Amino acid sequence: MSSNDRALRLGIGGPVGSGKTALIEAVVPRLQESGWSVAIITNDLLTQEDAVRLRGRGFIDPARVVGVETGACPHTAIREDPSLNIEAACELERRLPGLDLVLVESGGDNLASTFSRELVDWWAFVIDVGAGDDIPRKRGPGILQCDLLVVNKIDIAPYVNADLSLIRRDIARARGGRPVAYTNCLTGEGLDAVLGQIEAVKRRSASATR
Repeated sequence: MSSNDRALRLGIGGPVGSGKTALIEAVVPRLQESGWSVAIITNDLLTQEDAVRLRGRGFIDPARVVGVETGACPHTAIREDPSLNIEAACELERRLPGLDLVLVESGGDNLASTFSRELVDWWAFVIDVGAGDDIPRKRGPGILQCDLLVVNKIDIAPYVNADLSLIRRDIARARGGRPVAYTNCLTGEGLDAVLGQIEAVKRRSASATR
């Protein structure tokens, strides 16, 4: 539990198609194998499509997945007014005693998506190599402000004419030593780095309660 005696709340954001759902599908089973009690909140504009998709994947009890219909740009519901997501997280905590972690997934169409600290304790931003090797140079609040930047789909770099070494250099300049993980969610490459960051959040939270 966090210092507020509630589940940790971790955000997973990034542009549409960057691989946020794939990351969740890859990470959550490993967290559950380690004894974590996990739930997921998805954000969609006017549907629960992402929540329905995750419930059908078979890696988590469907009752642990809640869809939030934001009614406006999902960025608003995780940043300017996160009340809908906070309410959903509180409901999950009431319904699932002993819950350790709530993942809040929210997509967007640009690099400006960020999470309010009122909503999450930590957040990751996911970009993908297929979007182009100029993405790190464009920076944006998502890339600059996240606790962990995840560069996904590194395996497709040769097929989309993306220079992975250039991506690494530009990200090093942009992030200034802050955590970065380079992942292929299909093979599991780079996931240990993501899991290590989540475990570190848990340790810090535990220390804060002593």
